[in-house]
Amino acid sequence: QVQLVESGGGLVQAGGSLRLSCAASVHTFSDYAMGWFRQSPGKEREFVAAISWNSGSTYYADSVKGRFTISRDNAKNTLYLQMNSLKPADTAVYFCAADYDLKVVRTTTPYYWGQGTQVTVSS
Repeated sequence: QVQLVESGGGLVQAGGSLRLSCAASVHTFSDYAMGWFRQSPGKEREFVAAISWNSGSTYYADSVKGRFTISRDNAKNTLYLQMNSLKPADTAVYFCAADYDLKVVRTTTPYYWGQGTQVTVSS
C-alpha cells in the first residue's frame, strides 16, 4: 500500500553532485525507517544509507561515508540523499526503501521499495 517514488537521478560528471528524493504516498511517513540502496549491472543490490524515523540515527556504507548524506522531511513525506564528490563507481540504479524496523532497513530486506532512479557518473 505504501508507494515510493524516486527522482533526481541523471548524468553527472565525476566530482559533481546530485540530490535524490523519494516521495512517499502515505500520511504515516514518520512511522517508517527509510533507506537508500543501489544496484549496478551484474551486481547485487547493496546498502547505501539508512535513517531512523526521527532522523536520530543514520548509517552509511563505507564506500559513501563522507560523501553522501541521508536526510528526511517528515512534514513533506520525503527522503533525500545528497551525493557529493561522485565517482564512476557510484553509477547505479538507486532505490529508496521503507520498513518499520531500522534494523531491517540497514539490510537489503526492507518491505517497501520504489522503482529506482538511474544515476550515471561519467569520467
